Amino acid sequence: MWTDASVFYQIYPLGAFKAPFTNDGKLVHRFLQAKKWIPHLKKLGISGVLFNPLFQSISHGYDTTDFFQVDCRLGTNEDVKEVLDAYHQEGIKVLFDGVFNHVGREFFAFKDVLEKRENSPYKDWFFIDFNGNTSFNDGFWYQNWEGNEILVKLNLKNPELVAYLLKVIDEWMDYYCIDGIRFDVAYCLDHDFLKTVRSHCKAKNPDFFLLGETLHGDYNVWMNDAMLDSCTNYECYKGLYSSFNSRNFFEILYSLNRQFGQDPWCLYTGKMLWNFLDNHDVVRIASVLTNKKHLPLIYTMLMTMPGIPCIYYGSEWGIEGQKNANDTELRPAVEACQWNELTDYIAKLIAIKKSETAFHNANYKQIAISNTACIYQRNDCLVCINLDEKPCTFPLDFSGEKTDLLTDKTIAIDHTIQLDAYRAYILK
Repeated sequence: MWTDASVFYQIYPLGAFKAPFTNDGKLVHRFLQAKKWIPHLKKLGISGVLFNPLFQSISHGYDTTDFFQVDCRLGTNEDVKEVLDAYHQEGIKVLFDGVFNHVGREFFAFKDVLEKRENSPYKDWFFIDFNGNTSFNDGFWYQNWEGNEILVKLNLKNPELVAYLLKVIDEWMDYYCIDGIRFDVAYCLDHDFLKTVRSHCKAKNPDFFLLGETLHGDYNVWMNDAMLDSCTNYECYKGLYSSFNSRNFFEILYSLNRQFGQDPWCLYTGKMLWNFLDNHDVVRIASVLTNKKHLPLIYTMLMTMPGIPCIYYGSEWGIEGQKNANDTELRPAVEACQWNELTDYIAKLIAIKKSETAFHNANYKQIAISNTACIYQRNDCLVCINLDEKPCTFPLDFSGEKTDLLTDKTIAIDHTIQLDAYRAYILK
């Protein structure tokens, strides 16, 4: 797919564009600020942007109340259309965040159930027991998402609901011309629903990208020819920061080999998972790493490991952020795009990722490893990383000269290679 050579950028609009956390009902055209980000994204080399929830909700965007109306805190449907047209004119593709597992309590169909109870034509859009109750004293019980009563779980086995959600997706594809959807909590979604969505979307646009948020388990359950194109690689997310902080490359390289190695038992050979160092739900990588000198090195691994890399807005210049109430520190307002040495370095990595076909598939082979240094092969490129404060030397089974794509310098190899302290190399 077109995503194989892509680098994505994730923006949480309600936070980035300084919307109030609770919907105050006031129309403010904040989303138009996204047009100002285009020069930054182009300079960085970004191929596509994932926008987290854009549609009318009560608070954080994942408690949707209207899938057809852009959240008034961000602006209008026309605002979003204008921004997406501008992105597409610059060759930047766009993904929407599809929150189809649950809705907010103000969603029209649930409000109808609150009013009409058993007589509501929408009662089977949800999982309802009219003999129970909730903390809201609704007079009936409903299944929610993971104990959050403000999130009403949808019954994706219901054909009328599925037809409604397909109309939502049609609107997003036809009016906004989006290039794909990220499915929130895809691990909770009905498999038949995902199959129906895939068939529907691919019939309209065979290149439409379907990404699922998944945490644990075998990603092949969701990432296959009948359902999703890719899944979020939380296994390697944890392995990346943990390996750097514990000075133990064996953890992340074990995962890379387990997922993409050349043995028959490897799980995702030939498949491209969605890789990240942070996102709107987890602590910023600059706050996670105990040694800030490791930031360029861990971005090197993100951009050179098999998969589709994604950068969370602001992290390319080193924004920090910890988990807090409502995750507002993870989703801050950003007044202007910034640039520093880390941003320069990441832009160089992105240029290499996009231009070198060695990184456009999931081919992977481990070459050498110690606790604090490693070498792995991606087709005709070698990636070498030393996270230690001291140089190290590895034996290799060949001699010759290679070019370091990061510096354009020639590296001579005579059955050994020396890696400088806190350095990464991409050798071709």
